[in-house]
Amino acid sequence: MRPYAALAATAAFGAAVAVGAVALLGGFEGSTTTTVVTETAASRAAAPSTDAMSVNEIYERAAPGVVQIASTNKTADAFSGDLPSFALGSGFVIDKAGHIVTNFHVVEDADEIRVSFSNRDTVQAELVGTDPSTDLSVLRVEADASALTPLPLGDSDQVRVGDPVVAIGNPFGLDRTATAGIVSALQRLITAPNRFTIDHVIQTDAPINRGNSGGPLLNSRGEVIGVNTQIETGGISTGNVGIGFAVPSNTVEDVVAQILQTGRVEHAYLGIAGHAVTPDLADTYNLPVDAGVLVEDVRSASGADKAGLEEGDTQVVVAGETYILGGDIIVAVGGEPISSIERLRDAIAEHKPGDKIKLRIYRDAKKKSVTVTLGRQPASAG
Repeated sequence: MRPYAALAATAAFGAAVAVGAVALLGGFEGSTTTTVVTETAASRAAAPSTDAMSVNEIYERAAPGVVQIASTNKTADAFSGDLPSFALGSGFVIDKAGHIVTNFHVVEDADEIRVSFSNRDTVQAELVGTDPSTDLSVLRVEADASALTPLPLGDSDQVRVGDPVVAIGNPFGLDRTATAGIVSALQRLITAPNRFTIDHVIQTDAPINRGNSGGPLLNSRGEVIGVNTQIETGGISTGNVGIGFAVPSNTVEDVVAQILQTGRVEHAYLGIAGHAVTPDLADTYNLPVDAGVLVEDVRSASGADKAGLEEGDTQVVVAGETYILGGDIIVAVGGEPISSIERLRDAIAEHKPGDKIKLRIYRDAKKKSVTVTLGRQPASAG
């Protein structure tokens, strides 16, 4: 188990979330095809046995730590016809201080948030902080210690395709419902509420429906390896068709640590959009490298813009994919080779706003180095 850092879509029931085919990226933007109260957080629950548990054993251990979250936006507008809205989702307890993790979209714009526990106690929750870029939020409640059953966080980097998983949540308001399945795929990309991309997402066939949002996806040791966030319906249904997505626990750990420390999350931002160079593209257009990232667009006033990175101006199509050539090609960040959009995003994510990074690029077939001061990711990708 990974310890929580200390101090200092399925949709929510009532709003549908689908997976976008085009992902807008966090520290980096581009197109791609989809195929933490100033107190120390309590230590985690003791590590479970390394032996795999049955679904019932996982449920008996974890279900008391899963909560139902009801959020209400009381705003009404007689002119626009907008009415007060209500959303129902899931969440889980992470410490004895009363912190709870859920999805951002479950509590977005809420005027009131109420949390219901397995002992039937219902209390009002305080919103500690949110991160729309990962669709995560942290709440805090004042509740009896007996109602707080923290769930241990696992290491999502150790998850493998085929691993058995259990999802616990409140689909359609049916509290603490368990479903089981396997990890269907890893490293999926989904679109966050603010249109940036969430990376390293876990895909599962464990049935997930409206109201499961924010609930835990657990491994066979009863550890949380993801937060159930979205489903893909293929446009033929509004419910589960066997394709669900969970934000990985290692992302959750990082985001929760920042929220518990500062109440907010800041993501470094390069400010470009582009595509990965492919061998076919390089061969067809005689590019100087066969791996790297094309700078197709540079966002005005971003770190990339201020550093003088040049965007492309010539649109081409190769194997059905549209690229814009003529701009810089990024091949390394801080000496580390960059061969994909995902690796570039990861490299940017290792930094914070204000950090300086050295990019190795090709411009007009000539290699050069450029130093960029990273900015702060905007509220929305546009």
